[in-house]
Amino acid sequence: MKIETKCLHEGYHPKNGDTLALPIYQSTTYTYDSSEVIGNLFDLSVDGHMYSRISNPTVGAVEAKIAALEGGIGALCTTSGQAASFISILNIMKAGDHMISASKIYGGTFNLFAVTLKRFGIECTFIDQDASEEEIQKEFRPNTKAIFGETLANPALSVLDIEKFARIAHNNQVPLIIDNTFATPILCRPIEHGADIVIHSTTKYMDGHAIQVGGVVVDSGNFNWANGKFPEFTEPDESYHGVVYTENFDKAAYIAKARVQLMRDLGMYPSANAAFLLNLGLESLAVRMEKHCQNAQCVAEFLNQSDKVEIVNYPGLEGNPYHQLSQKYLPLGTSGVISFVLKGTRETAVHFIDSLNLAFNVVHVADVRTLVLHPASSTHRQMTESQLVEAGISPGLIRLSVGLENIDDILQDLQQALDSI
Repeated sequence: MKIETKCLHEGYHPKNGDTLALPIYQSTTYTYDSSEVIGNLFDLSVDGHMYSRISNPTVGAVEAKIAALEGGIGALCTTSGQAASFISILNIMKAGDHMISASKIYGGTFNLFAVTLKRFGIECTFIDQDASEEEIQKEFRPNTKAIFGETLANPALSVLDIEKFARIAHNNQVPLIIDNTFATPILCRPIEHGADIVIHSTTKYMDGHAIQVGGVVVDSGNFNWANGKFPEFTEPDESYHGVVYTENFDKAAYIAKARVQLMRDLGMYPSANAAFLLNLGLESLAVRMEKHCQNAQCVAEFLNQSDKVEIVNYPGLEGNPYHQLSQKYLPLGTSGVISFVLKGTRETAVHFIDSLNLAFNVVHVADVRTLVLHPASSTHRQMTESQLVEAGISPGLIRLSVGLENIDDILQDLQQALDSI
């Protein structure tokens, strides 16, 4: 099936007499005929649902759909994108380990890696994603266990050279983890370019309507966890009566461990109702992304022609430093998110934002409605001035998430706000 069809038909497969729409299995508990069957479930020797902190039929259908969209072997939904980032790392790292991350990433992820993971004894080195392979290689250590980047950085809108990062990761026998939130699998499927793990904040385009917070971790099934650097996959897990993940689950070892070990202990699993709502968003994802990209391209070209705009960050623009990479990795479009800097001061940017009538000033992005935000004073507020620069964020940077309204209405709103400064 083509990806537009997968959005509608993967995950839930109704049989004769079943409901056409995905059912909401609103239950914490599942009943079985014997203790032996339940024992087999806990031995992980048969498929089934034990408890809704670990799995649920409604959530499971959505996980299967997202795995199919990304081309992965399996997926695990979480209660937020931050939870997905946390689990993706903690599933393979422990105190004393080290990771490498691109510096141009979402501010919340930056803080997770720089501050919170450090408290767990996990150290992160941030690098310039545009540096040469030789320069990035110098940051690897014997205890480095992963490298991380975003397909489209939030909000810098830089495009990651996924194949370059995959080469570096695999030369060092570690996995490449990619946050594909802004691109979605409609615009880019990182696994096809060598990524091993893909994560999303499903709160964004996958949901698309600002109605529920969520995340997901997708396992490609391609990484060799038995390469000697990850004994937690090849040695008995004493916290789960000695299961050896690579033996019991083969290529699905990573996602199985994430579920039965981390999700069991951390309890970040979404509700059935949240997954039902997410599935509604996924069904229209392909058509929405096409329109988001069309509208955003028009807005980027409009802003680029204004004498009140200093710079427009949108890889779809010719002349953008990431335009060539966007043609390679995002040929269908570069999402609906734009960042730009107005000429003037930080106060100029704030005045412009407050003058918009159609666009909503909210702490959100990737919605059906047009949204605007000042990252330096909100989502990235916890970062220092030097960290903001590393992340590609100037004090006057504005993030604009272009919605699905008529393009004439969007442009008119932007023009009247520009006229006010």
